[in-house]
Amino acid sequence: MANPLAVWHTDHIHFARLLDLLEQQVSAFHREEPPNYGLMGTIIGYLRKYGDLVHHPREDVAYALIVDREPGMRIVLSRLLQEHRVIATVGEELLNRLHEAENEIVTSRTALEAAAAMYLVYYRNHLFTEEKQVMPRAAQLLTEEDWAEIAATDPASSDPLFGANVEERFSTLRQQIDAEAKA
Repeated sequence: MANPLAVWHTDHIHFARLLDLLEQQVSAFHREEPPNYGLMGTIIGYLRKYGDLVHHPREDVAYALIVDREPGMRIVLSRLLQEHRVIATVGEELLNRLHEAENEIVTSRTALEAAAAMYLVYYRNHLFTEEKQVMPRAAQLLTEEDWAEIAATDPASSDPLFGANVEERFSTLRQQIDAEAKA
């Protein structure tokens, strides 16, 4: 079994890279250049599918186990649990705005920009807090049995973008990421 803390950290690296790509597209939007709405939608689609439905539920289990061992972490972890819900809600709102823009449905530019900005800020802060405050404590507090319980949250789910079997709808994004990594 792979080191679960390393997997958690690797997911965060992948998420941060995707947020960088998303921010590049939002910056194009601000410069009044045409962003790639399809790319933006694919990024959010992945973060909704894997981040919100696989990665975050595993973290939720880890948070509960950490609080059991260190109740002083309750406030930080409660906030992070709430952020999981906010990130999912804002991600869905952003995905809706992107689909409207991609399909040339009249949509509010302000609403799209606000959703993108909120998504980026929440997600980046969330990753930072987990990396600096939670993961070091998880490394100290969680046992092998705890990590097995966390992994059992959704054991059949593999990463559809960065895993061994890239899903078709994410293949173009994976190719772009791989090409940029080689450059």
